[in-house]
Amino acid sequence: MIGYDHIMVRFGELSTKGKNKKDFIRLLAQNIKHALNEFSDLSIEERYDHIYVHLNGNDYEPIIARLQDVSGIQGLSLVAKVDNDIEAIKSASLELIEQEKGGTFKVKVKRSNKRFEMNSDQITRLVAPVILKNTKLKVDVHNPDILLQIEVRDEGTYIFVKTFMGAGGYPLGVGGKSMHMLSGGIDSPVAAYLLMRRGVIIECIHFASPPYTQEAVIYKLEDLLHKLNRYQPKIRLHIVPFTKIQEAIYDNAPESYCITLMRRMMYRLAAKLAKRRKCPVISSGESVGQVASQTLQSINVINEVTNLPVIRPCAVMDKLEIIKYAQKIDTYDISIRPYEDCCTIFTPKAPKTSPHLDEAIEFEKKFDYEPLIEEALNNIEVKFIE
Repeated sequence: MIGYDHIMVRFGELSTKGKNKKDFIRLLAQNIKHALNEFSDLSIEERYDHIYVHLNGNDYEPIIARLQDVSGIQGLSLVAKVDNDIEAIKSASLELIEQEKGGTFKVKVKRSNKRFEMNSDQITRLVAPVILKNTKLKVDVHNPDILLQIEVRDEGTYIFVKTFMGAGGYPLGVGGKSMHMLSGGIDSPVAAYLLMRRGVIIECIHFASPPYTQEAVIYKLEDLLHKLNRYQPKIRLHIVPFTKIQEAIYDNAPESYCITLMRRMMYRLAAKLAKRRKCPVISSGESVGQVASQTLQSINVINEVTNLPVIRPCAVMDKLEIIKYAQKIDTYDISIRPYEDCCTIFTPKAPKTSPHLDEAIEFEKKFDYEPLIEEALNNIEVKFIE
C-alpha cells in the first residue's frame, strides 16, 4: 500500500534569489531542523528547487503545523515518492486519489526530468484514464474537488494531493538584525512577527519605570516572547531603567510635550544600544495616527534624534488588522492583560499631536539628559527568552 512518506517544502520568494539561493536554502534547512527537533527520526534533504522532510513513519499533521510557522516556506505538500516508472506512477496515483473525498479531479504533471521517456501531456493521458476506469470520479479541469499533482524529477516521482500554505517571506537570519522596541501592548509583538517573516532576527528593548510600573509587566513580556519563540528560538530582551529620565522630563517640560520627549529619549537609547549590539536598524509597533505620538508630525519630531533607519511594519494597518495578526500568533490575550508600561501609565490628558521640533529641543535643554542616558545603558538587565 502506497503512503505519504515525504513533505515537499516550497520556497516561494526564495526561488527568485539567484547566486545567493544556495545560501538561503541552507539557512532555511537549518531553521527547519531546529523547528522539528522535537520529532524523532526525521531527515532533511536539501535540493535546489525544494527541501524534503522524510517522515520515516512520523505522523505528518503536527510536523506540517510546525513547519507552517517557519518563515521562508511558501507551501508544503504531503507527497508519496515512487520510482520513475509509468506503471508505478499510475498505481500510486490511483491509490492516493482513492483516499480523497470528492466527485471531480484533475491531473497536473510537471516533468523536470527531461530524460523520462514521456512528456507531461503523455503522462496525464495515461494516468487520468486509470482513475476514470477504477473510480466514480469525473474530470473537471477548471474547478476540481481533487487536484492530483505529479512531479517527475531525476531522483524519483513525487505524487500529491494535499498542499498547505506556509508563512512565506524569507528564512530567519537572511535579513540581518533589528533592535525592536517592545512595549507589551498589542502592536509591537505583531510587528516583531512581521519582521521575523521577512528574515529579520530581533533583539528587544523595553523601558521600565519602577515603582510606577509593576513587575508583572516583565512577566507579560516574557510570555509574549515565549509565543514569538515559535518563530525565533532565542530572543534577547534588554530591560532599560527609565524612571530617572522620565521624572526629569516631567520636572522640566509641560505635560503636553512629555510623551514626545519620552519617545525621543527612548529612540536615543534604542539607537545607542542598537549600535552596541550591531543592529543596523530600529523597529517598533507604531501605526500611523493611532495615538498622539504616532501622528506624522510627532513621528518626524521623535525620529530626529537618530539617523538609524526605523522600520514600522504596522504603520499602515488599522487596529482591527493588527488584532487579527495578534490572534493568529496567540499574543492578543497576553497583550491585553491590565499591566501598563511607562508610556500608557504616564499618558497626559491632552498630549501634543503636532509637536514642534524647536520647542522639543528647548525643553530638553532644561536638563542634562546625556548622563541619565549613559546611566540607563550601563544598568540594563538582559534576559534570554527561549
